[in-house]
Amino acid sequence: MTVFRVERRTALPAEEAWRRVTDWPAHGRRVPLTRILVRTPGPTGAGTVFVARTGLGRVRFDDPMEVVRWEPPVPGSPGRCRLEKRGRAVRGWAEIEVTETQTGAGSDGRTLVTWTEELRLGFLPRFIDGVTARTGRVVFGRVVDGLLRGQGR
Repeated sequence: MTVFRVERRTALPAEEAWRRVTDWPAHGRRVPLTRILVRTPGPTGAGTVFVARTGLGRVRFDDPMEVVRWEPPVPGSPGRCRLEKRGRAVRGWAEIEVTETQTGAGSDGRTLVTWTEELRLGFLPRFIDGVTARTGRVVFGRVVDGLLRGQGR
């Protein structure tokens, strides 16, 4: 398994950053060749199940995930979400943390979004875990950037 982390700062308030980075269908619109199918009725919370289906034509794989921790941000406390990856081809977990780092009069609503993921692609040999981590940082960095800009709608 490989672990990677993406951190981004945004002027968005924590609640809006949280809403954007936990909009699962929007992730599918940002990840190439992927769509997200939410399997449980909303709203999102612990127990929500969704599948990221990635592929082209007949060559595809599913990445089923379950939300096992769901704590939206509240004033003075960061938001935390943990996803467990439950597929045959993709295993591991992802954690999203959204922390307001600046508040009060005159603040710009600075928020830190941290995405940490442990990923194991069952069809790839372990010796390329370093490449997997670098690729994950690039891909998920672009996904988070786009979601925070509102480009996943």
